[in-house]
Amino acid sequence: MSAGGKDLGQVERKTFAKFPLTSLSAAAAETATFPVDMIKTRLQLLGGDSRCRPQTAAGSGLRVAFNIWRTGGVLGFYDGLAPAVLRHLFYTPIRIVCYENLRNLAGYSVAGRAFAGGVSGTIAQVLASPADLIKVRMQADGRLVSQGLPGRYTGIIDSFNKIIRNEGVLGLWRGVFPNAQRAFLVNMGELSCYDQAKRFIINHEICEDNVLAHTMASVASGLCATTLSCPADVVKTRMMNQASCKACDKIYRTSYDCLVKTVKFEGIMALWKGFFPTWARLGPWQFVFWVSYEKLRQISGFSSF
Repeated sequence: MSAGGKDLGQVERKTFAKFPLTSLSAAAAETATFPVDMIKTRLQLLGGDSRCRPQTAAGSGLRVAFNIWRTGGVLGFYDGLAPAVLRHLFYTPIRIVCYENLRNLAGYSVAGRAFAGGVSGTIAQVLASPADLIKVRMQADGRLVSQGLPGRYTGIIDSFNKIIRNEGVLGLWRGVFPNAQRAFLVNMGELSCYDQAKRFIINHEICEDNVLAHTMASVASGLCATTLSCPADVVKTRMMNQASCKACDKIYRTSYDCLVKTVKFEGIMALWKGFFPTWARLGPWQFVFWVSYEKLRQISGFSSF
């Protein structure tokens, strides 16, 4: 084998070796922050009832958290954790590895990083969308139970089978377009901002490439990603939760219809429902993920992200 072939083989091995590193880090981050994601999802579903009328009850995070605790206890905050972790076993490795390769091709400029982040996030989200759909449905089931209604699914396999049986295989990709739009915005903000912020911190000698630098970069990227992606996240959550019956299909015909009706009946700020829980989750999630991932890279002999 030629020297070039050996180099290419080594690059491929290093690329595939990053997949288990990102999967482990993502699983740890998802488990640690999932209760906040549960509260965020419940907040975003408030107002998305069958007649598109806003609920009069205040949808505060504390009230939602209390309702989850009252109906399900501690375990109630982890409804849908299994599909969420499953999703990240595909989503996170794909977006991280794609980002690093696209960044190297597009250049290390701000625009190049933003492009690489958005495209890699979109690709990863389309592939992982079925697991995301199941996660949202199982999280929403807890809300039905809290209202004294029976849940729709008993677990991952049951939800997977019922979705295919009632909505077809393509039903697993319900909400994929707002999902992909959100993923583009999230990763454009999250990956490029983390990358840019960390290098700014290190290059300006604010601190070395350590946990403190990773923490500050995570906070900055979490705020940026949340601001950009929250409207698409609200639309995505409501579209995914929408049942397949004819009456329910009339709620939102398309993602654009969902966007228009949400603003019309609930006001423009409804697009940022769950903003603070989202940010409160993204910050810790990124902290756990990036600190774990960068440490695992260091142990495995990879260069810093």
